Amino acid sequence: MTKKNNLFATLKSDVPSGLVVFLVALPLCLGIAMASGAPLFSGIITGIVGGIIVGSLSQSHISVSGPAAGLTAIVLVALQDLGAFEIFLVAVVLSGVIQLALGFMRAGSISNYIPSNVITGMLAGIGVIIFLKQIPVALGSDAEVGSGFAIFSGIAASFTDVQVGVILVTAISLFILIGWDKVPALKRLKLVPSALVAVIVGVLVNQVLIITGSPLAIGEKYLVSLPVPESMEDFKNLITLPQFSSISNPEVWIVAITIAVVASIETLLCVEAADRMDPMKRVTNTNVELKAQGVGNIVSGLLGGLPMTSVVVRTTANVNSGAKSKMSAIIHGIFLLISVLSIPVILNKIPLATLAAILLMIGYKLAKPATFKYYWDQGKYQFVPFIATLSAVVFLDLLKGVALGIVISVFFVLRGNAKRSYYFNKEGYQDGDVIHVDLAQEVSFLNKAAIKQTLNHIPKGANVVIDASDTVYVAHDVLELIKEFKEIQAQEKEINVKLVGFKKAYNIENDLDEYNHVSTEHKKILTYRKNGKTSHKEVITELINDNNHIN
Repeated sequence: MTKKNNLFATLKSDVPSGLVVFLVALPLCLGIAMASGAPLFSGIITGIVGGIIVGSLSQSHISVSGPAAGLTAIVLVALQDLGAFEIFLVAVVLSGVIQLALGFMRAGSISNYIPSNVITGMLAGIGVIIFLKQIPVALGSDAEVGSGFAIFSGIAASFTDVQVGVILVTAISLFILIGWDKVPALKRLKLVPSALVAVIVGVLVNQVLIITGSPLAIGEKYLVSLPVPESMEDFKNLITLPQFSSISNPEVWIVAITIAVVASIETLLCVEAADRMDPMKRVTNTNVELKAQGVGNIVSGLLGGLPMTSVVVRTTANVNSGAKSKMSAIIHGIFLLISVLSIPVILNKIPLATLAAILLMIGYKLAKPATFKYYWDQGKYQFVPFIATLSAVVFLDLLKGVALGIVISVFFVLRGNAKRSYYFNKEGYQDGDVIHVDLAQEVSFLNKAAIKQTLNHIPKGANVVIDASDTVYVAHDVLELIKEFKEIQAQEKEINVKLVGFKKAYNIENDLDEYNHVSTEHKKILTYRKNGKTSHKEVITELINDNNHIN
């Protein structure tokens, strides 16, 4: 085995980076499970499977998989609709099967067909949902937060039932998360993730409050609650099995397809970003990645875990900590497994307020104001699909939001093509001026109506230049339209038409020349039509009477 392919050749770099990724992933696994409304242990299972199983099968050298913030909205709604976690696990398994099939069908380029503004709008919508749903947890309120417009009524109710101790821990955690990378004195500690520091400080603060008997101490109800296995048998009992009797439920399949599509897109985008971050500029086979993710989701669903994707946060931490191979991802999964077996008592001391603070930051980063400003500056063709997708994801559901965004994007593309397929320069037009109609690089049948309208509005007696010098493709329908305009409409309105650049692009100048030998007949046809003889038979009769012959 060569050093290039030997996973153990770079352990000196991969073990420390795997440890850093583990420290980043641990609070995120718990936080995302909490945001999804799923058992907290399911998030840990997903992290373990994503690290060990997907890490082993993937060809990506630095990406790391686990439970993803981008899937929380789907999981949350699915759990409510399906009614039981065991039924939801069936959807997770099926989503893995679908991803596996997509990998074998070489669908690794699927993400290229969804506009980036729709994908960003989807992620921003998920970020808004995550942020809003964590507000009651951050306040220590028991208020229920629904979905859609009901979110706001739940948030309003949460402010009437707060706990000062929970707010204190939330505030401290947010201060750490926001200031960790901004305080110059802490820059040397950048390899220590801010989320881990927030968790440790949150635990210590609450322990001090408990020891001192402070009324601000946070009770067990508002702490992480993981089961504590005392034997291997207890550990086996922690695994929730899917209820496969529900496999015929159509809603299960809808959830499975939704998870498969969204998880695949998010994974492919993350892998693309990971390849760009890779110092060695290695390229990942995206079809193999889909297969690896499919196997990972099948195993995760069978063991009682959440769906997974390749995750940007973990991957970025992996790169920044010096990972050289995918062994780092595997090691992070092994550390997660060891932590569940050895330190669950310590994990159960983590305040939910700290996890809520972490999720508030995740939600903010997914939907930060700079993203809104960026798409606003790009113009309505980019901003409208973005904001429509975001709004529909928040107030309807994720699938409808993405579908709406794609429909609006397609509409704008069609409209934009129709408007930008040509340019009609008519400013300051006066009698005798030359009118230029410059065609774009590509002119499809979708542009026919707009070009036809422009040609119809050219004034009588004008001089027109239709320029295709920069054009590489023109649809047959548009070609016929130009021919008809030159040979019939222009003759009728005494318009002088000059074609430029057509011969090079389409060789249609020669095609038009073939009509020149019948131009006299066309003129007579127009004359006869003006005289009321509009039928083909009447025109032919008149031409014959004039001793003209038409081939």
